Amino acid sequence: MFIAQSEFVKSVDFAFFFIIAISVFFLVLITGLMIYFVFKFSRKKNPRATNIHGSVPLEILWTVIPTILVLFMFYFGWVGYQEMSNIPEDSMVVNVSAQMWKFSFKYDNGKVTDTLYVPVNRPVKVVLSSIDVNHAFYIPAFRVKKDIIPGKENTAWFTATEVGSHPIFCAEYCGLNHSYMYTEVVVLSLDDFIAWSNSGAVQTANVVNKN
Repeated sequence: MFIAQSEFVKSVDFAFFFIIAISVFFLVLITGLMIYFVFKFSRKKNPRATNIHGSVPLEILWTVIPTILVLFMFYFGWVGYQEMSNIPEDSMVVNVSAQMWKFSFKYDNGKVTDTLYVPVNRPVKVVLSSIDVNHAFYIPAFRVKKDIIPGKENTAWFTATEVGSHPIFCAEYCGLNHSYMYTEVVVLSLDDFIAWSNSGAVQTANVVNKN
């Protein structure tokens, strides 16, 4: 989880843990204060109820601090969103077709596979389209997730920084066999990717006929 397999990992994880840390801090603080007040102002110690007047400085404090924290959360999220939206012009393009219940990947040389093969340290742009219903293209190790909508082309990109393989899931419930909509992204060294790309005839993915 903590190993950077793409350039998005650090920024996404930082924003995630920043929000988690703030949430845990306030959970502990508020729960602790609740327990403290339960004992301090219990009926046994305070048989007669008394009015507590408001405090303007306190009201300002607990309005300003959460506002500042939310603005920080927004900033980190916006920076990450901008990074994911600015696709490098020299990206390798792979067309991704989603259908119940599989992905297929088409390359510029006409090769079609049911596993995504990419070179390491090279920007990859995926052009996403759906044949039937809503799907989602999700690579957890790369922190990349994008909805795939029928009749609309969406795009996403990433740069894999380590050689290896990682799961790809459909993260949008798309029907009976949604949980079987699973494949992999295989990250190869540049030489291995060139050899794979040039090897053999065009490979055709086992695409389900939708008649």
